[in-house]
Amino acid sequence: MCYYEKRLKTCLNVLQEESRDLLHFHKNIPFVEVEENNERWIWNVYREYVAKNMPVVIKNACRNWKATKLWSVDYFLEKIPDKDVTVAITPNGYADGLIDVTNNDSHTEFFVMPEERTMKMTEFLNNMTAPKDNFVCYIQKQNSNLLDDFKELINDVDIELNWAQQLFARKPDAVNFWMGDKRAVTSMHKDPYENMYCVINGHKDFILIPPTDLPHVPYKYYPVGTFKNVTPSGYEIEPKLNDSVGDFVVKTTPPINSCQERIKKKPENCKYEMLNWIAVDPLNPKTDLYPNFRKTNVYNVRINEGDCLYLPSLWFHHVQQSHACIAVNYWYDMDFDIKYCYYKMLECLS
Repeated sequence: MCYYEKRLKTCLNVLQEESRDLLHFHKNIPFVEVEENNERWIWNVYREYVAKNMPVVIKNACRNWKATKLWSVDYFLEKIPDKDVTVAITPNGYADGLIDVTNNDSHTEFFVMPEERTMKMTEFLNNMTAPKDNFVCYIQKQNSNLLDDFKELINDVDIELNWAQQLFARKPDAVNFWMGDKRAVTSMHKDPYENMYCVINGHKDFILIPPTDLPHVPYKYYPVGTFKNVTPSGYEIEPKLNDSVGDFVVKTTPPINSCQERIKKKPENCKYEMLNWIAVDPLNPKTDLYPNFRKTNVYNVRINEGDCLYLPSLWFHHVQQSHACIAVNYWYDMDFDIKYCYYKMLECLS
């Protein structure tokens, strides 16, 4: 290791230590209570958490919604049984995650996206009440699907979320509906959005890592594929071949629901479209391969029914849930201010 590499490593360690001591929580993610007829709690959330890009649990934020009182498998069977819904289907629960693919005695780790199928809500709900092995269903479309695909349910929630609009001085870019199997897992990633995540039924378990720990979160290039023909007895993975011109992979602009970071440069001699993705699973981090991951500040928090998590932009997060858990989240575009500029510099240095 040369002098400059040592110097850079020292600087990154200083950032990690100073941020841990001065910015981050020492134990648990804190919580605040909603105060009816008193807006002081909103400004306290802004001052102590939003302005500092720090997460907080907002207790009882959606406790009084009609959705929290009504939404369930039985309610949806009565209310929208014949509705066509888009469902993400995987054999292992990992939509947008890593899977080892064996082909002719060789092993390649792929980043694999879910198979998307349109089915009646009744069929989806039957998969909640009688789940099948190797067939995991999750409504997770993320393209503001509550507003576009579930218009019948809009009046059951606070669609404006006025107190959050006060925090961010803007309306949400997207309002998303989530419901799925307890085996469904959201692999660790980060988003360029301020996220208000409201749990309507059941609970969600989040693993959070602050953006200042980026140097200790390993990334690797992975070929991209999609699950196809998923059944309880098997599945296929369809690789995405790249269409390259010179050194650049031709890509379309990722949609609003994309939490993937498309790379512009491809590894040499690679026939697949490639993705720069987090190499570590926080449930099984394999710190023998990625020892620096031990340095990260890892927070575990459960969001219960009626509560909301403020998940700041660029925080790494991994999510699990109870069975048939229902949630609604609101995405607000982040401020691309000096914090973002420093983060981009940290990306280049890591």
